[in-house]
Amino acid sequence: MESASLVQGIKAKAEELGFDRIGITTPDEPTHYDIYQSWIKSAFHGEMEYLSNSRSQICRRNPRELLPECQSIIVLATRYANPNHFSRSLPSIQSQTNQLTTDSSSIEPFLSGKIAAYAWGKDYHHVLKKRMKMFIRAIEELCGRSLKYRVFTDSAPILERDLAQRAGLGWIGKNSCLIDPEIGSFFFLSEILLDLALPPDSPFTADHCGKCNRCVTACPTECILPNRTIDARRCIAYLTIESRTALPEPLRPALDTWIFGCDICQTVCPWNHHAINLPVIPEFQRDGGSSELNLVEILQMSEAHFNERFAESPIRRTKWQGLARNAAVALTNLAKNNPQLSGIIAEILTKVLKTHPDALVRQHIVWSLQHINSQSAKEAL
Repeated sequence: MESASLVQGIKAKAEELGFDRIGITTPDEPTHYDIYQSWIKSAFHGEMEYLSNSRSQICRRNPRELLPECQSIIVLATRYANPNHFSRSLPSIQSQTNQLTTDSSSIEPFLSGKIAAYAWGKDYHHVLKKRMKMFIRAIEELCGRSLKYRVFTDSAPILERDLAQRAGLGWIGKNSCLIDPEIGSFFFLSEILLDLALPPDSPFTADHCGKCNRCVTACPTECILPNRTIDARRCIAYLTIESRTALPEPLRPALDTWIFGCDICQTVCPWNHHAINLPVIPEFQRDGGSSELNLVEILQMSEAHFNERFAESPIRRTKWQGLARNAAVALTNLAKNNPQLSGIIAEILTKVLKTHPDALVRQHIVWSLQHINSQSAKEAL
């Protein structure tokens, strides 16, 4: 089969399997490798040592380290739910203020924490890798031979967004996300390294951010850097998911009620405002109330229950300890923003403090009680 016809068949199959964008590039050194190295040297990666070890740096510079026979890289984009399509406010709390009693059970169901939209559905690693392997079988049928390949989605030491831009899928925005002019930035990237020579697509060279700085000004922790990278040590997504230590006290109020990830810099982006009604594959659709989680339930959850409940969810990434730690901070911020709830929240945290088995979580609960202005909190301390 001629290369042009082969590529046409490959791209048609990608669409059939539910991938929203596909581009092809070479395994040459990424264009922005020097920016990555500078980012590492500045320690902006925080505790994520897997981003800075020598093996990681070698592979990011030369994708052939992951597959020596690699001749082409297919980059795929798959949409997930755009939170701009849904309300993320908590009017339920305000509507209950005139009915609150000293009985915390009346308000507990309304004490919710926010999770990033990419975690509303099933774990994208499993979903996309399964689809990519189906895609590989289809490519093998098209080219008439078995292939040597490797598939990745946020799971390998490669510069995904750099490769995606070079494959023509979009540009890297000021918030460091890849942005497609038609589908915005609420999508997963995945890659297939192949021992098959395919003509590469033209890079996406336009920059449509212009003078817009909405993402920069909207970030509550000011983590977005001038060179379109992120100081992860200040990023809410990093703090709530990747960090395994105590959250920096000065940044805790800025976390608001985010307990897993953050969507702020993407939801304010104009390119995501017109992409709210685009279809999403079933595995990534919002499932019931999964855009928010009950904070009290999280704090009372055992590690075994956590592992069972989030077995097929990206939320498992933050681990039981991390999610409970984040929930304690979120409850504090709810109490500060809704003073009428401070007494009830202090009672809830006091009960959990007496029984929670994890020292890091208890440490954050003590901090929470210190910052809640109520008699119950003072008595607890």
